Amino acid sequence: MNTIVKDWQIVTIVSEDQIIAKVLYAIVVEDMYKRFKAGDYVTTSKIINISTDTQLIRTNSGSIYQVIGSGKKATIDLNELPLLRKGYSPDEISSLTACSDSVVH
Repeated sequence: MNTIVKDWQIVTIVSEDQIIAKVLYAIVVEDMYKRFKAGDYVTTSKIINISTDTQLIRTNSGSIYQVIGSGKKATIDLNELPLLRKGYSPDEISSLTACSDSVVH
């Protein structure tokens, strides 16, 4: 049993140019465990295994996610992780960061 997700992204979390972890950010299609409703976003714990053959991603917490469709890759800084956990997508975080970088202090 697993959670089926779409519109997924493998998000690399970095700090000072070092990779800290990779997590999955996705939209839930169906959750066999009833933790999430269809349409909810999910940000997983650290990814420990990605099987491209079966389209399954296993996380540090023991959860298994079946990804459907094609996914994307993204990178965020460790200090942006709380935004990801609150539901901001990596694209939204990138836009927020770009806006704050362009503000003159």
